[in-house]
Amino acid sequence: MIREHQLDKYPYMPTDIIFGDHFDMGDSYNLRRPTGIDNWLIVYTLSGEGYFRTPSGEKRCGAGQIGILRAGVPHEYGTVKGQRWNFFWAHFRKLPESDYLPNEEILIHGLPEGYLQERVYSGFRNFFHDSQDRSSFWVSLCENTLRDIILLIAQRLEKKIDSRIEQALQLLSQTMANEIRIDDLAKSVGLSSSRLSHLFKQEVGVSVLEHLNGMRLRQAALLMEHMGRTATEASLDVGFNNYNHFATLFRKAYQMSPRHFVNRKDPP
Repeated sequence: MIREHQLDKYPYMPTDIIFGDHFDMGDSYNLRRPTGIDNWLIVYTLSGEGYFRTPSGEKRCGAGQIGILRAGVPHEYGTVKGQRWNFFWAHFRKLPESDYLPNEEILIHGLPEGYLQERVYSGFRNFFHDSQDRSSFWVSLCENTLRDIILLIAQRLEKKIDSRIEQALQLLSQTMANEIRIDDLAKSVGLSSSRLSHLFKQEVGVSVLEHLNGMRLRQAALLMEHMGRTATEASLDVGFNNYNHFATLFRKAYQMSPRHFVNRKDPP
């Protein structure tokens, strides 16, 4: 982690094609580039808040948000007054995946708490390890990490799904084998049970239970096909406590019984 007194580590813009670090800066931190730079900048805020000023105006980047600044854009950025800004950052040459993003001078995008924030956090940690280790293919490894993050953002922007429903989907995916109550799920995402049910159906196209059962069935099929689990074992693994109910749903989804699926010679 770099603090103010360590900034002499970066007296000028490094010449590497890809580089980054972890900063924790007070509100005296400010950097101004009136003519822009010839590479892209991505930041991920862990806590506190930073600001970006470009010809189109000012945007702020708070906890759980990613900022992506395009090459060639005149800019100024720093820590918002009265705060500290704890953030990851990386400079990189333009990647093909960048074309999937909106054509904005500085894009600020928030990630919901849970899996996506953890994935991006881990991605940056891997990025720093690879960039410091500099073993074979380190540039490609670093670029692949940034590609993953950029594509995640592009995918979220394309979906335009309500962040609370996205969080609910992540919780369902992470806990599908457990008993799941709508009341508990609704409380976790800050909605009433009725509002969650209505909004989920509106955003996803099916009810919470239908989506959950669909995930469980797909996971059971994978366990039977690739992990050698029996139909009964797979049904229990994914959270079905009643085998007959599992078999009925499976037959409807796959047009065959679970045991026939296990014993078939050719994939459907």
